[in-house]
Amino acid sequence: MDGNENNQANATPAARTIANADIARIMRDIPHRFPMLMIDRVEEITANERAVGIKNVTINEHFFQGHFPTQPVMPCVLIVEAMAQTSAVLVVESLGDDAAGLLVYFMSIEGAKFRRPVVPGDQLRIEVVREARRGNVWKFKGTARVDGKVVAEASYAAMIRDREA
Repeated sequence: MDGNENNQANATPAARTIANADIARIMRDIPHRFPMLMIDRVEEITANERAVGIKNVTINEHFFQGHFPTQPVMPCVLIVEAMAQTSAVLVVESLGDDAAGLLVYFMSIEGAKFRRPVVPGDQLRIEVVREARRGNVWKFKGTARVDGKVVAEASYAAMIRDREA
């Protein structure tokens, strides 16, 4: 999917900005729940373009019981999951109310890099940018920061599907 193919196949309307998605709106938009809901808020949502998700990392996270008990570190795969969930909210908010509850499945993850550990007390600020869209497949670039410093980044693709009955 290159930019030209994307623009011709899926011309998007003018971007609309949604101020914020609190936890209630996130839970309306995506089906994730404890212990797999990895974002607390989504802000700066620009439909079809970008969003910023927030994850407040606390010692109470279930994964710290085993990763690692004496030196807790957020698993890198869960940082990527937080990126994906932020992207899923962006997709639903871009498609409108009829898209609430759609499932967003990973298709690929490329170029994932992890720069430093994420620990209790950190606040992840996750920026996702839509790179392309072709039909029900969307491509994103995600960057996670703590205190303005990049802690993780990845490019990934996801497929949007209806829930199976």
